[in-house]
Amino acid sequence: MSKIQTEIVTDTWVKASWNEYIEIVDNPNYEKAKCYYHNGKMRIEMPPVGNDHASDHTVVIVAVGLFAALKQIALTGKDNCTYRKTGVQDVQPDVSYYIGENANIIPYGTSIIDLNIYPPPTLVIEVANTSLADDKGEKRLIYEDLKVTEYWIVDVPNIQVIAFLIENNGSRRITESYVLPGLKISVLNEAFRRTRQMNQGQVYAWLLTQFQQT
Repeated sequence: MSKIQTEIVTDTWVKASWNEYIEIVDNPNYEKAKCYYHNGKMRIEMPPVGNDHASDHTVVIVAVGLFAALKQIALTGKDNCTYRKTGVQDVQPDVSYYIGENANIIPYGTSIIDLNIYPPPTLVIEVANTSLADDKGEKRLIYEDLKVTEYWIVDVPNIQVIAFLIENNGSRRITESYVLPGLKISVLNEAFRRTRQMNQGQVYAWLLTQFQQT
């Protein structure tokens, strides 16, 4: 067993070689972990997924799906999918989407998505309950480097979506999605606020009326 395996600390960035990282990822003890690798460091996340994180995770998936269906936007979503550039980067975002002309680019039967073969996802979403600082920091840099088009953070404690457009090797805040034209971030924020007061079925009905008006 390597030194890194005996000293691993979860939920923080730890210096590691690519081979050490893969050794950890392949360990059955970390089968349910979310794993990231970037700039010679790895992060293994093993927090228990509680009610708030799980609920907001569900809501954002349904919201994006409803909007795409109503607007006839070609889209394919991935839940906790692994994207890898061997030896360089590895990410497992909570939710990700290929949108538009790339909607069907990943064939069924694909396991880990090799970013040396396939393009990065169009939209990446991280649901942040206890990991907000990292999602706004190091992970944001990863997704800038991977050149995804749009990156959202669902800020669970503060009941908001923080959305970024990634371009020119950086990112900037946006109030309306570029990859899902017409989807205002303020509508998503209001939907999340409503989930604290009513059941999700009622929230989805409200979202439908909002999306139909745009």
